Amino acid sequence: MPPRINIPPVTRIILVVLLLQSVLSAAVRYRQWSAHSEIVVEWLTLIPQLSVFYPWTFLTATLVENNIFTLAIAGLTLYHGGKYLERAWSSREFAKFLLVASLIPNTLTFLVLVTLFTITRNEAWTLTTVAGTIPLQISFLVAFSQLVPAHTVTLFRGLLSLRVPRFPLLYICLVTVLSLTPLLTSASLLLAIFGLLASWTYLRFYKTVFPDLDSSQPASLRGDASETFAFAEFFPGPLKPFVAAITDQIFNILVAMRICTPFSQADISAASGGSFTQRAPHGGVRAEAERRRALALKVLDQRLHAATAGSSSGSRNQSQPPTEPSGPTVQTQPQPNAQAAMTSQPTAVLGETSYNPDQDHNERGDS
Repeated sequence: MPPRINIPPVTRIILVVLLLQSVLSAAVRYRQWSAHSEIVVEWLTLIPQLSVFYPWTFLTATLVENNIFTLAIAGLTLYHGGKYLERAWSSREFAKFLLVASLIPNTLTFLVLVTLFTITRNEAWTLTTVAGTIPLQISFLVAFSQLVPAHTVTLFRGLLSLRVPRFPLLYICLVTVLSLTPLLTSASLLLAIFGLLASWTYLRFYKTVFPDLDSSQPASLRGDASETFAFAEFFPGPLKPFVAAITDQIFNILVAMRICTPFSQADISAASGGSFTQRAPHGGVRAEAERRRALALKVLDQRLHAATAGSSSGSRNQSQPPTEPSGPTVQTQPQPNAQAAMTSQPTAVLGETSYNPDQDHNERGDS
Protein backbone atom coordinates (compact mmCIF):
# COMPACT_ATOMS: atom_id res chain seq x y z
CA MET A 1 0.00 0.00 0.00
CA PRO A 2 1.60 3.35 -1.01
CA PRO A 3 2.28 5.83 1.80
CA ARG A 4 -0.27 8.58 2.26
CA ILE A 5 0.94 12.11 1.53
CA ASN A 6 -0.07 14.30 4.45
CA ILE A 7 -0.68 17.83 3.15
CA PRO A 8 -2.55 20.42 5.28
CA PRO A 9 -5.91 21.53 3.83
CA VAL A 10 -5.08 25.10 2.79
CA THR A 11 -1.81 24.04 1.19
CA ARG A 12 -3.63 21.27 -0.67
CA ILE A 13 -6.21 23.74 -1.99
CA ILE A 14 -3.72 26.28 -3.29
CA LEU A 15 -1.68 23.55 -5.00
CA VAL A 16 -4.78 22.25 -6.81
CA VAL A 17 -5.89 25.76 -7.79
CA LEU A 18 -2.40 26.60 -9.04
CA LEU A 19 -2.31 23.53 -11.27
CA LEU A 20 -5.85 23.94 -12.62
CA GLN A 21 -5.57 27.66 -13.38
CA SER A 22 -2.13 27.33 -14.98
CA VAL A 23 -3.28 24.48 -17.21
CA LEU A 24 -6.46 26.39 -18.14
CA SER A 25 -4.49 29.52 -18.99
CA ALA A 26 -2.05 27.52 -21.12
CA ALA A 27 -4.91 25.81 -22.97
CA VAL A 28 -6.62 29.12 -23.79
CA ARG A 29 -3.40 30.70 -25.00
CA TYR A 30 -2.58 27.62 -27.09
CA ARG A 31 -5.97 27.63 -28.84
CA GLN A 32 -5.84 31.35 -29.58
CA TRP A 33 -2.14 31.53 -30.35
CA SER A 34 -1.10 33.80 -33.18
CA ALA A 35 2.32 34.79 -34.45
CA HIS A 36 1.24 38.40 -34.82
CA SER A 37 -0.31 39.05 -31.41
CA GLU A 38 0.20 38.20 -27.75
CA ILE A 39 -2.57 36.15 -26.18
CA VAL A 40 -3.71 37.17 -22.69
CA VAL A 41 -6.39 35.70 -20.45
CA GLU A 42 -7.92 38.82 -18.94
CA TRP A 43 -10.54 36.94 -16.87
CA LEU A 44 -7.88 34.83 -15.09
CA THR A 45 -4.78 37.03 -14.92
CA LEU A 46 -4.61 40.70 -13.99
CA ILE A 47 -4.22 43.08 -16.96
CA PRO A 48 -4.82 46.70 -15.86
CA GLN A 49 -6.53 47.76 -19.08
CA LEU A 50 -8.65 44.63 -19.58
CA SER A 51 -9.37 43.14 -16.15
CA VAL A 52 -11.31 46.07 -14.68
CA PHE A 53 -14.56 44.15 -15.15
CA TYR A 54 -13.08 40.99 -13.58
CA PRO A 55 -12.27 42.00 -9.98
CA TRP A 56 -11.61 38.41 -8.89
CA THR A 57 -8.40 38.51 -10.94
CA PHE A 58 -6.76 40.50 -8.13
CA LEU A 59 -6.77 37.19 -6.25
CA THR A 60 -6.72 34.49 -8.94
CA ALA A 61 -3.75 36.02 -10.78
CA THR A 62 -1.43 34.96 -7.98
CA LEU A 63 -2.03 31.26 -8.69
CA VAL A 64 -1.40 31.35 -12.46
CA GLU A 65 2.00 30.55 -13.99
CA ASN A 66 2.67 31.09 -17.67
CA ASN A 67 5.41 28.50 -18.29
CA ILE A 68 6.42 25.07 -17.06
CA PHE A 69 9.64 26.32 -15.44
CA THR A 70 7.97 28.83 -13.11
CA LEU A 71 5.11 26.37 -12.48
CA ALA A 72 7.53 23.73 -11.20
CA ILE A 73 9.26 26.22 -8.89
CA ALA A 74 5.91 27.52 -7.64
CA GLY A 75 4.66 24.01 -6.92
CA LEU A 76 7.75 23.09 -4.89
CA THR A 77 7.66 26.39 -2.99
CA LEU A 78 3.99 26.12 -2.07
CA TYR A 79 4.30 22.45 -1.16
CA HIS A 80 7.25 22.70 1.23
CA GLY A 81 6.73 26.25 2.49
CA GLY A 82 2.96 25.88 2.78
CA LYS A 83 3.20 22.70 4.83
CA TYR A 84 5.67 24.24 7.25
CA LEU A 85 3.86 27.55 7.76
CA GLU A 86 0.37 26.07 7.97
CA ARG A 87 1.48 23.66 10.68
CA ALA A 88 3.33 26.45 12.46
CA TRP A 89 0.47 28.95 12.42
CA SER A 90 -2.76 26.93 11.93
CA SER A 91 -4.81 26.82 8.74
CA ARG A 92 -6.79 29.95 9.56
CA GLU A 93 -3.76 32.15 10.16
CA PHE A 94 -2.03 30.73 7.10
CA ALA A 95 -5.07 31.51 4.92
CA LYS A 96 -5.12 35.10 6.19
CA PHE A 97 -1.43 35.42 5.42
CA LEU A 98 -2.00 34.17 1.85
CA LEU A 99 -4.75 36.74 1.30
CA VAL A 100 -2.52 39.58 2.48
CA ALA A 101 0.45 38.36 0.42
CA SER A 102 -1.73 38.07 -2.70
CA LEU A 103 -4.16 40.98 -2.70
CA ILE A 104 -1.89 43.80 -1.51
CA PRO A 105 1.03 43.21 -3.94
CA ASN A 106 -1.35 42.72 -6.90
CA THR A 107 -3.30 45.88 -6.04
CA LEU A 108 -0.21 48.01 -5.57
CA THR A 109 1.34 46.70 -8.79
CA PHE A 110 -1.91 47.52 -10.61
CA LEU A 111 -1.82 51.09 -9.29
CA VAL A 112 1.84 51.58 -10.23
CA LEU A 113 1.25 50.36 -13.79
CA VAL A 114 -1.73 52.68 -14.19
CA THR A 115 0.33 55.57 -12.82
CA LEU A 116 3.15 54.84 -15.27
CA PHE A 117 0.66 54.83 -18.12
CA THR A 118 -0.74 58.16 -16.94
CA ILE A 119 2.73 59.70 -16.92
CA THR A 120 4.13 58.20 -20.13
CA ARG A 121 0.94 57.54 -22.14
CA ASN A 122 2.49 54.22 -23.12
CA GLU A 123 -0.17 51.52 -23.39
CA ALA A 124 2.39 48.78 -22.81
CA TRP A 125 2.17 49.47 -19.07
CA THR A 126 -1.56 48.79 -18.86
CA LEU A 127 -1.25 45.71 -21.07
CA THR A 128 1.37 44.12 -18.80
CA THR A 129 0.29 40.77 -17.36
CA VAL A 130 0.34 40.62 -13.56
CA ALA A 131 0.40 36.96 -12.54
CA GLY A 132 2.48 34.38 -10.72
CA THR A 133 3.38 33.22 -7.23
CA ILE A 134 6.28 35.64 -6.82
CA PRO A 135 4.62 37.58 -3.95
CA LEU A 136 3.87 34.30 -2.16
CA GLN A 137 7.40 33.00 -2.58
CA ILE A 138 9.06 36.09 -1.12
CA SER A 139 6.41 36.22 1.62
CA PHE A 140 7.36 32.68 2.63
CA LEU A 141 11.01 33.77 2.87
CA VAL A 142 9.98 36.67 5.11
CA ALA A 143 7.99 34.31 7.32
CA PHE A 144 10.95 31.96 7.63
CA SER A 145 13.09 34.95 8.59
CA GLN A 146 10.74 35.54 11.49
CA LEU A 147 10.45 31.92 12.62
CA VAL A 148 14.13 30.89 12.31
CA PRO A 149 16.16 34.14 12.19
CA ALA A 150 19.38 32.54 13.43
CA HIS A 151 19.27 29.54 11.09
CA THR A 152 22.14 29.34 8.60
CA VAL A 153 21.91 27.63 5.22
CA THR A 154 25.14 26.21 3.80
CA LEU A 155 25.47 26.02 0.04
CA PHE A 156 28.01 24.48 -2.34
CA ARG A 157 29.47 22.13 0.28
CA GLY A 158 30.27 24.85 2.78
CA LEU A 159 31.64 27.44 0.35
CA LEU A 160 28.74 29.80 1.05
CA SER A 161 26.80 30.19 4.29
CA LEU A 162 23.83 32.53 4.53
CA ARG A 163 21.43 33.32 7.33
CA VAL A 164 17.75 33.02 6.50
CA PRO A 165 17.03 36.81 6.69
CA ARG A 166 19.40 37.32 3.73
CA PHE A 167 17.25 35.33 1.30
CA PRO A 168 14.46 37.89 0.59
CA LEU A 169 16.97 40.43 -0.73
CA LEU A 170 18.74 37.76 -2.81
CA TYR A 171 15.37 36.70 -4.19
CA ILE A 172 14.62 40.25 -5.33
CA CYS A 173 17.99 40.37 -7.10
CA LEU A 174 17.21 37.08 -8.86
CA VAL A 175 13.78 38.31 -9.96
CA THR A 176 15.38 41.50 -11.29
CA VAL A 177 17.68 39.47 -13.52
CA LEU A 178 14.97 37.05 -14.69
CA SER A 179 12.58 39.92 -15.49
CA LEU A 180 14.98 40.84 -18.31
CA THR A 181 14.29 37.43 -19.89
CA PRO A 182 11.05 36.01 -21.37
CA LEU A 183 10.52 33.93 -18.23
CA LEU A 184 9.15 36.86 -16.18
CA THR A 185 7.27 40.02 -17.08
CA SER A 186 8.26 43.55 -16.17
CA ALA A 187 5.70 43.49 -13.34
CA SER A 188 7.58 40.70 -11.53
CA LEU A 189 9.97 43.06 -9.80
CA LEU A 190 7.08 45.16 -8.49
CA LEU A 191 5.37 42.02 -7.20
CA ALA A 192 8.52 40.95 -5.37
CA ILE A 193 9.08 44.35 -3.73
CA PHE A 194 5.46 44.78 -2.67
CA GLY A 195 5.32 41.16 -1.50
CA LEU A 196 8.27 41.80 0.80
CA LEU A 197 6.77 45.00 2.21
CA ALA A 198 3.25 43.61 2.64
CA SER A 199 4.25 40.35 4.32
CA TRP A 200 6.78 42.01 6.64
CA THR A 201 4.31 44.74 7.66
CA TYR A 202 1.61 42.18 8.39
CA LEU A 203 3.88 39.92 10.44
CA ARG A 204 5.54 42.84 12.21
CA PHE A 205 2.42 44.74 13.29
CA TYR A 206 -0.81 42.83 12.70
CA LYS A 207 -0.49 39.04 12.84
CA THR A 208 -1.89 37.42 15.98
CA VAL A 209 0.83 35.97 18.20
CA PHE A 210 0.23 32.86 20.28
CA PRO A 211 1.25 33.61 23.88
CA ASP A 212 3.40 31.34 25.98
CA LEU A 213 1.18 29.26 28.27
CA ASP A 214 3.57 29.84 31.17
CA SER A 215 3.32 33.64 30.91
CA SER A 216 0.62 36.06 31.93
CA GLN A 217 0.46 37.79 28.53
CA PRO A 218 -3.03 38.28 27.08
CA ALA A 219 -4.18 36.19 24.12
CA SER A 220 -4.68 39.25 21.89
CA LEU A 221 -1.01 40.03 21.28
CA ARG A 222 -0.25 41.14 17.74
CA GLY A 223 2.92 41.65 15.77
CA ASP A 224 6.56 40.91 16.52
CA ALA A 225 8.59 43.61 18.27
CA SER A 226 11.83 41.61 18.39
CA GLU A 227 15.00 43.22 17.05
CA THR A 228 15.79 40.12 15.00
CA PHE A 229 12.76 40.85 12.81
CA ALA A 230 13.51 44.51 12.16
CA PHE A 231 13.44 45.49 8.49
CA ALA A 232 17.15 46.35 8.54
CA GLU A 233 17.95 42.69 9.31
CA PHE A 234 17.25 41.80 5.68
CA PHE A 235 20.29 43.83 4.58
CA PRO A 236 24.04 43.27 5.04
CA GLY A 237 25.74 44.67 8.11
CA PRO A 238 27.23 47.86 6.57
CA LEU A 239 23.82 48.90 5.22
CA LYS A 240 21.82 48.26 8.39
CA PRO A 241 22.30 51.72 10.00
CA PHE A 242 21.20 53.55 6.84
CA VAL A 243 18.20 51.28 6.29
CA ALA A 244 17.21 51.56 9.95
CA ALA A 245 17.31 55.37 9.79
CA ILE A 246 15.07 55.41 6.70
CA THR A 247 12.60 52.85 8.03
CA ASP A 248 12.33 54.70 11.35
CA GLN A 249 11.25 57.85 9.52
CA ILE A 250 8.73 55.91 7.42
CA PHE A 251 7.39 54.24 10.56
CA ASN A 252 6.92 57.61 12.27
CA ILE A 253 4.95 58.83 9.25
CA LEU A 254 2.74 55.72 9.32
CA VAL A 255 2.15 56.18 13.04
CA ALA A 256 1.17 59.80 12.45
CA MET A 257 -1.26 58.62 9.75
CA ARG A 258 -2.60 56.00 12.23
CA ILE A 259 -1.79 53.17 9.85
CA CYS A 260 0.61 51.53 12.32
CA THR A 261 0.53 51.48 16.10
CA PRO A 262 3.82 51.87 17.99
CA PHE A 263 4.84 49.00 20.24
CA SER A 264 4.39 49.45 23.95
CA GLN A 265 7.19 48.82 26.41
CA ALA A 266 5.46 45.62 27.47
CA ASP A 267 5.48 44.36 23.87
CA ILE A 268 9.17 45.12 23.49
CA SER A 269 10.10 43.46 26.78
CA ALA A 270 7.92 40.47 25.96
CA ALA A 271 9.57 40.04 22.57
CA SER A 272 13.09 40.39 23.96
CA GLY A 273 12.37 38.16 26.93
CA GLY A 274 10.62 35.50 24.92
CA SER A 275 7.38 35.55 26.93
CA PHE A 276 5.43 34.73 23.79
CA THR A 277 6.37 32.51 20.90
CA GLN A 278 5.12 31.47 17.52
CA ARG A 279 3.28 28.20 17.43
CA ALA A 280 5.81 25.71 16.12
CA PRO A 281 5.28 22.57 14.05
CA HIS A 282 5.65 19.11 15.56
CA GLY A 283 9.44 19.24 15.66
CA GLY A 284 9.37 22.73 17.16
CA VAL A 285 6.95 21.67 19.88
CA ARG A 286 9.23 18.80 20.86
CA ALA A 287 12.25 21.11 20.86
CA GLU A 288 10.45 23.65 23.05
CA ALA A 289 9.36 20.88 25.44
CA GLU A 290 12.91 19.57 25.66
CA ARG A 291 14.22 23.07 26.31
CA ARG A 292 11.81 23.62 29.18
CA ARG A 293 12.50 20.15 30.57
CA ALA A 294 16.24 20.80 30.48
CA LEU A 295 15.83 24.11 32.31
CA ALA A 296 13.60 22.48 34.93
CA LEU A 297 16.08 19.65 35.48
CA LYS A 298 18.95 22.08 35.80
CA VAL A 299 17.14 24.13 38.45
CA LEU A 300 16.06 20.97 40.27
CA ASP A 301 19.63 19.65 40.25
CA GLN A 302 20.92 22.87 41.78
CA ARG A 303 18.26 22.95 44.50
CA LEU A 304 18.73 19.27 45.33
CA HIS A 305 22.48 19.68 45.51
CA ALA A 306 22.14 22.69 47.84
CA ALA A 307 19.59 20.94 50.06
CA THR A 308 21.55 17.71 50.42
CA ALA A 309 24.79 19.59 51.01
CA GLY A 310 23.19 21.63 53.79
CA SER A 311 21.58 18.62 55.46
CA SER A 312 24.81 16.61 55.34
CA SER A 313 26.87 19.40 56.93
CA GLY A 314 24.26 19.87 59.64
CA SER A 315 24.15 16.17 60.50
CA ARG A 316 27.96 16.03 60.74
CA ASN A 317 28.04 18.95 63.21
CA GLN A 318 25.39 17.39 65.45
CA SER A 319 26.69 13.80 65.40
CA GLN A 320 28.32 12.33 68.56
CA PRO A 321 31.03 9.64 68.67
CA PRO A 322 29.49 6.20 69.27
CA THR A 323 29.99 4.41 72.62
CA GLU A 324 31.71 1.07 72.68
CA PRO A 325 29.43 -1.84 73.52
CA SER A 326 30.10 -3.81 76.71
CA GLY A 327 29.23 -7.15 75.23
CA PRO A 328 30.75 -9.07 72.36
CA THR A 329 30.69 -7.29 69.06
CA VAL A 330 29.32 -8.57 65.80
CA GLN A 331 31.01 -7.68 62.50
CA THR A 332 28.48 -6.16 60.11
CA GLN A 333 28.75 -4.95 56.53
CA PRO A 334 28.67 -1.13 56.22
CA GLN A 335 25.44 0.21 54.72
CA PRO A 336 25.62 2.82 51.93
CA ASN A 337 24.69 6.33 52.90
CA ALA A 338 21.84 7.50 50.69
CA GLN A 339 22.39 11.15 51.41
CA ALA A 340 26.12 10.92 50.68
CA ALA A 341 25.43 9.17 47.41
CA MET A 342 22.99 11.86 46.37
CA THR A 343 25.40 14.56 47.46
CA SER A 344 28.42 13.15 45.63
CA GLN A 345 26.58 12.23 42.43
CA PRO A 346 23.47 14.41 41.98
CA THR A 347 23.77 14.30 38.21
CA ALA A 348 23.55 10.50 38.16
CA VAL A 349 20.00 10.73 39.38
CA LEU A 350 18.60 13.52 37.24
CA GLY A 351 21.09 13.81 34.39
CA GLU A 352 23.28 16.69 33.32
CA THR A 353 22.06 19.40 30.94
CA SER A 354 24.17 21.65 28.81
CA TYR A 355 21.46 24.00 27.57
CA ASN A 356 22.47 27.64 27.56
CA PRO A 357 19.41 29.93 27.28
CA ASP A 358 21.63 32.84 26.22
CA GLN A 359 23.13 30.97 23.28
CA ASP A 360 20.54 32.13 20.73
CA HIS A 361 20.90 35.71 21.87
CA ASN A 362 24.68 35.62 21.53
CA GLU A 363 24.44 34.06 18.08
CA ARG A 364 22.05 36.78 16.92
CA GLY A 365 24.31 39.47 18.26
CA ASP A 366 27.36 38.00 16.49
CA SER A 367 25.50 37.76 13.20
